[in-house]
Amino acid sequence: MSVKSVFAVPFAKQVRKRIYKWAKNPIKTQEKTFSKLISQAKNTAFGRDHDFSSITSYEDFKKRVPVNDYEGLRPYIDRMVAGEENVLWRGKPIYFAKTSGTTSGAKYIPITKESMPTHIKAARNALLFYIAEKNDASFVNGKMIFLQGSPVLDEKNGIKLGRLSGIVAHYVPKYLQKNRLPSWETNCIEDWDTKVDKIIEETLPEDMTVISGIPSWVQMYFEKLIAKTGKPIAEIFPNFNFFVYGGVNFEPYKAKFESLIGKKIDYLELYPASEGFIAYQDSQQEPGMLLQLKSGIFYEFIPANEFFDESPTRISVKDVQLGVNYVIILNTNAGLWGYNIGDTVEFTCLKPYRIKVTGRIKHYISAFGEHVIGKEVEKALNDAILATNEQVSEFTVAPQVNPEEGLPYHEWFIEFETEPEDLENFAQTIDASMQEQNIYYYDLIDGKILRPLIIRKVKKGGFHEYMKSIGKFGGQNKIPQLSDNRKIADVLQNFLIE
Repeated sequence: MSVKSVFAVPFAKQVRKRIYKWAKNPIKTQEKTFSKLISQAKNTAFGRDHDFSSITSYEDFKKRVPVNDYEGLRPYIDRMVAGEENVLWRGKPIYFAKTSGTTSGAKYIPITKESMPTHIKAARNALLFYIAEKNDASFVNGKMIFLQGSPVLDEKNGIKLGRLSGIVAHYVPKYLQKNRLPSWETNCIEDWDTKVDKIIEETLPEDMTVISGIPSWVQMYFEKLIAKTGKPIAEIFPNFNFFVYGGVNFEPYKAKFESLIGKKIDYLELYPASEGFIAYQDSQQEPGMLLQLKSGIFYEFIPANEFFDESPTRISVKDVQLGVNYVIILNTNAGLWGYNIGDTVEFTCLKPYRIKVTGRIKHYISAFGEHVIGKEVEKALNDAILATNEQVSEFTVAPQVNPEEGLPYHEWFIEFETEPEDLENFAQTIDASMQEQNIYYYDLIDGKILRPLIIRKVKKGGFHEYMKSIGKFGGQNKIPQLSDNRKIADVLQNFLIE
C-alpha cells in the first residue's frame, strides 16, 4: 500500500466533514455567495447596467436581472471575446469553454481565475467523498482514465479556448500525473476511432482502477477491449471497481455495462458543466448529488411547468420543494447572470440539498400537448429493460405528426444490444409506463388522438454512424434522448435495420 493511499483516507474524511459543515447551513451559505457575487461585479459593465450598487436583497436582484440564455448575454460575451475587460466579471476570463449551440452557433462560456478552481476542487472532492465512505483509497495506486476531448487549446484575443474537458486536463494534480491515462499525445488525437484504438493500446497492459467518461463512449471503449481480448472487463482490469460519469441518466446503460464488465461495481455521478461544477454524488447509499452551494454559484429555480409563462415563479434554494421539476438558473463568479443552462433538476433531499438531473427544458415532446420530459422516457425505457432483460445501447424519441397512415404517434429509435425476442411486448411495456407517468399522454392515447408508440430498430453502431455524419463523434458529445421535432429522427431513418 502506497503512502499516498494511506494518507488519502484521513484527508478525505477531513474534507467531507468541512463540506458537510456548510451543507448543513445552506441558506446562510447561499446568502454569503450572493452578497459576494454582487459586490465583486458591481463595477463591471453588466453590474452598472443593472444597478448592482443598489441591490441589497434577492428580491432587488430579480427586479433588475432577467433570466437569460446565451443569446441574452451574447452582446456582453461578444465584447469579452473581442478582448474588453470588466464586462460580465472583473478583469478578463482566463479561458473560454467553447461549446456548440443549436441556435447560437459556437458558444464561448467564460471561465475566470475565481471559477476555474471550483471545477478542479469539485471533481477532487467527489473522489474524496467516495474514499471517506468506503474507508479505502487503494484505487489511487492504479491507473485512472477519463475519456475526454483534446487538451489542445486555441487562442482568441489573448484568451485560450477549448472544450471544458480539454481545459481541465491542464489542471490534473501532480500527485495523479503518474496514474493518469491516456498519454498527453493520445489525448490530443482528434479522430475518435483512432484515439480509442490508441487508448486501448496504452491501457490494456495497465492496472486500471478508475474509468470515467460519457457512458456511450466508454461503452464503445469496453466493446473494443472485449473484441480484442475475448475477455470481460473484470478479467482485463480485475481492480476496476468504480465508474465515474456525468451528463446523462445512467440507468438505461447500467444493465449493458454490467454485462460488459462482468461484475457489480460502484458508480459515481458528477454534474459538471462549462458554466460551473454544479453537483456530485456524495454517497453510495443516498440518491441524488450534493448541490455545490459554496462554489461561487448562486442558484435560482423556476418550476418547469411555468418556465414559458409570462411571469414564472423564480425562487432561491430557500423555497424549493421535493419532487418538483425545476429549471436551474445560475449566477456565477465567471459572470453568468440569471443564466439558464437548459437543464431541469429535481431535489431528492433538502437536508442536505441533493438533486438529480431530469432532462433538458428544450428537450421535450409536446407536439400534441403531452409535455413529455426526459425523466419520463428514461424511466419508461428502464422499466421495459428491467421487465424483459433486454439491453439497449442508445435511444432517442421524436413525434411522428404526419404518418402515411393511421393516427400520429411517438417514434422511438432504439439500438438494441441483441435483437429482442418480442419487440411488441417491449414497446407495450414502455407505453404503459409512459401512460402511468404522464396523464396528458394517457389522455391522448385514451382519446384516440395518438396511437401507442412505435419502435424503430437502429442497426448496430447506427448511433455512432449518425454522430459521425453530423460531425459530433466522440468526446463529450451526446445525443438528445428526446426532441420536439424530426431533425434527428429523419436522419436516423438511414441507420435502421431493414
